[in-house]
Amino acid sequence: MKIEERMRASLGRLTRAERQAATHILSHFPMSALGSITALARAAEVSSPTIVRLVQKLGFRGYSDYQAVLRAEVERLLVAPLSLPEGAREPQSHPIQSFAAQVVGNIEATLGHIPAQDFNGAAALLADTARRVAVMGGRLTHAHADYMATLLRVIRPDVSYLSDHLTDWQQALLDMRAGDVVVIFDIRRYEASAVHLAELATGQGAEVVLITDRWLSPAATHARHTLPCQIGMPAAWDSTATLMVVVEALLAQVQGHLADQVQERLNQLEDVFARTGVFRAPRVGARN
Repeated sequence: MKIEERMRASLGRLTRAERQAATHILSHFPMSALGSITALARAAEVSSPTIVRLVQKLGFRGYSDYQAVLRAEVERLLVAPLSLPEGAREPQSHPIQSFAAQVVGNIEATLGHIPAQDFNGAAALLADTARRVAVMGGRLTHAHADYMATLLRVIRPDVSYLSDHLTDWQQALLDMRAGDVVVIFDIRRYEASAVHLAELATGQGAEVVLITDRWLSPAATHARHTLPCQIGMPAAWDSTATLMVVVEALLAQVQGHLADQVQERLNQLEDVFARTGVFRAPRVGARN
């Protein structure tokens, strides 16, 4: 396993200071850890002994051993082919195909970024109906948060969506208690509100699940489980398709934990829909 993958997989078992150092390294990987341990500690705002403990938890004897392996990885990367030969490129039969292929590549890369224990741990927290859940997104991810909260409310009770209103999440902190779960979406450019909510919620004993990008939001320092997604695209904005895949995979996992309860809630919901006429039934034989 490469150093970057090893560090991502270890986030859940690190101390807060070690996680802060790891988050800094990953958000500036690999250049951040190619200098001196003093420079790295200063940039990550931790102590040098914290850096040493971090690399030892990754399986290295010390920082020099860690750097030697990292430099070897970087050298192999630099000599690797940068692109496929022209003859190896498949012709694109549809204008969407090229873009879609890159989205699929992002999804496949995301599978390597998210440790199974973090995904399963996040799903277990969300499936624990003794815990209340709050979900918040950002400028580009508020729709993902709203979508997740909407479907999660079908699966289980006590789910709230924190809108992007300036004071919505601050008010939610008033009633937040130990054991509650806060799901935060934060991708670059990272938003101060996400970091503040993660820090304050953790301070009140809540568990934070962070859905972010591979460079890691600073909120990862406070997260119990971090789910980093590959979002880079050759466009003026990043692609959030992988975030939706992760959201729907989480929802499916939670539904699996609560199968009997979900069916009962679905039956109750459909009954309410029918009684209130919220949806119009299609007319038999109606023409479009």
